[in-house]
Amino acid sequence: MKKDIQEKGAIIQRDKETYAVAPHIPGGITNPATLRKIADVAEKYGAQALKLTSAQRIAIVGLPEEKLDEIWEELGEKPGAAIGLCVRSVKICPGTTFCKRGQQDSVTVGLEMDEKYHGLQLPWKFKMGVSGCINDCAEGCIKDVALIGTPKGWNVMVGGNGGGQARLSYKLLEHVPTDEEALAVVDHIIQWFKAKDRKCRLGKFIDEMGFEAFRDELLQDFKP
Repeated sequence: MKKDIQEKGAIIQRDKETYAVAPHIPGGITNPATLRKIADVAEKYGAQALKLTSAQRIAIVGLPEEKLDEIWEELGEKPGAAIGLCVRSVKICPGTTFCKRGQQDSVTVGLEMDEKYHGLQLPWKFKMGVSGCINDCAEGCIKDVALIGTPKGWNVMVGGNGGGQARLSYKLLEHVPTDEEALAVVDHIIQWFKAKDRKCRLGKFIDEMGFEAFRDELLQDFKP
């Protein structure tokens, strides 16, 4: 039986014959030329649909396996990390770049996180979000790690996830004053999780430890 092909970023579909691929679109921010290229490839190879995903990508759905290499060559883009034990996505809201409600620059910070972490191999799947205000349009409340902007800086959130055992994230730190300090905290969390090598979502690990024990261990030697 056919399965997902991780090295080609290809996800088997319900028909058990065709695949979906999703070119990486950091933060969902793109341009007309890229959209035309995706549309041209979808049309040329008889895609069944184009699907906007929750990870701010465009999935090209219903593609033949034997054409996957050609498709990626024509797209000229790297696959989105939609499968595998890695950082799957960094969801980004418009922030102060575009949104009248933005209080922090989620686009700049989020794109920096995307460039550094997207596809990074970890002990378990991992999702991230960056929201420019407490409306939290990037859904940091259900991400493994997220930054949420406030007038005084960034709230750092940890341990959220959706799925069959959905849970809301904890507030690890409040009003971290600078982008650089917030990014340093994020990096520290990821390196800590990687070193622990636990085969579960971060939120489940935190629940097993207890949030206060997790926070104390994580931050005991941390200096941004």
